Amino acid sequence: MIGRIYKYFITNYVMSVKNVVIGIAIVVLTIFVVIYGIEMFYERPEYSDFCPDVYQIKTETACINAGGVWYEGKSGESEIEPVGYCDADKDCYEEYDDAQEIYSRNIFLITLPLGIVLIIAGIAFFGLETVGAGLAGGGIGVLLWGVGGYWRYGSNLLKFLLSLVGLIAVIWLAYWFNKKKK
Repeated sequence: MIGRIYKYFITNYVMSVKNVVIGIAIVVLTIFVVIYGIEMFYERPEYSDFCPDVYQIKTETACINAGGVWYEGKSGESEIEPVGYCDADKDCYEEYDDAQEIYSRNIFLITLPLGIVLIIAGIAFFGLETVGAGLAGGGIGVLLWGVGGYWRYGSNLLKFLLSLVGLIAVIWLAYWFNKKKK
């Protein structure tokens, strides 16, 4: 009797926990593979490529030469150093932000179809539930990463339409998948 209970517990509970852990690992690794795969071929804009390092600018002349504005007053570092600080990133930050917006839009355009394909592949083509759920979860993570990076630049109409289409697609996939299983 105790042997049967032990066998039931091991086969149902422990194997379920292992499957959940494996599914989570597949989700995380799918997201990592996509993110690092994209970043390997498409580099994100670096702030330092657009703006000077203001912490290295110690004089008014160097600040003006870097395109900044010098403000008199304590820089907060020490009493011995020149009094004042440089604000050199106003104009260059706008250029950096424009480049970041283009990068985020392109990542969005790459990850949207890729995430959808991963979700559909996970739901429709993998008979092993752990792998399918992990792959679908990874697709959702990829979508969140791509959409999340562009979300602040998108209009409210775009956000609404994406959310609506996503909701309809998930409901349809859930209905189709569950109908198929019966």
